Formats: sequence, structure tokens, C-alpha cells
Amino acid sequence: MSEGGETRADAGGEDTAATGPFSFSSEPTLEDIRRLHAEFAAERDWDQFHQPRNLLLALVGEVGELAELFQWKTDEEPGPQAWPPRERAALQEELSDVLIYLVALAARCRVDLPRAVLSKMDTNRQRYPAHLSRGSARKYTDLPHGTTSENQAVGPEDLACESTGQAST
Repeated sequence: MSEGGETRADAGGEDTAATGPFSFSSEPTLEDIRRLHAEFAAERDWDQFHQPRNLLLALVGEVGELAELFQWKTDEEPGPQAWPPRERAALQEELSDVLIYLVALAARCRVDLPRAVLSKMDTNRQRYPAHLSRGSARKYTDLPHGTTSENQAVGPEDLACESTGQAST
């Protein structure tokens, strides 16, 4: 829902509610979210519980709670944009929890998410050229004529987490 209460379109930019394409607000930024969570955790002395493994498991748990909201819905039912206010509020909370833990995990592992997203989108553009992948759900390795070499992508061995100083696996 937008600030005025009208339903917005889905994240893909589709105009599903006749109010125009969806866009996120400019604030808070990911850095704002990182800082807000860090302050919240510090005020409660919870940093000791926020090692990468703990944050990842909390993130997975929140993704599970998000999945529960969709679990028994059919494809024929109206999408989340048409859910009743109580379900929309639960969706908002669970998505927020997922984002908060994702940002906290990225910060703990010293991954600059905005830059990582830009890099990953470049990699995806190379792996999934529009002319070869349009309308197809095939993995890039199954597209005709291959796409890009694997050594252009950043792998998990390149990312070090703060708590261990070792590469993640």
C-alpha cells in the first residue's frame, strides 16, 4: 500500500491496481536500515548473538514465516495486493524481518549490498542475454550457445565474514 492507502503494482512494475507502476520510497536507505538495526541490537547487548551463522538462521526462519503466508493459497486466488489488511500487515512485517536480517548479515560479512547487486546484475546480463533467455525459465548453462565464463562471477570464496576472517562456504 502506498502512503495514501491505495494499492500499488507488484515489484515487477506491472500495473495490477490501476495506480501506476510500483516504486520503493527513497528512505530509509540500506545504510539507514543497517544503522537502525545495529543501534537496536547494541542497546540490547545482542551483538554477541549476531554472528553470521545466527543471522543466517534467523533470516531463514523469517523466510519460512513469509512462506507460511502464501502456503495454502492457490494461484487462482487474488494476489497479495488484494489480501485483507491483516494479511497485508503480516506480509509487510515478514518482508521487513527478512530485509533487516539480510542487511545485518551482509554488514557482518562486510558485503556492500548495493554494489553487490550491481555486480550481480552485470553478471546476470552476461549469463542471460535477452535474445537467448526471453520467455525462458532455463538456467544460463542450458541456454543455446552458452553465455559467459564462470570466472567473471564473484564466488563465495571471495567473501569473508567479519566473525571468522575466513571465506564463507
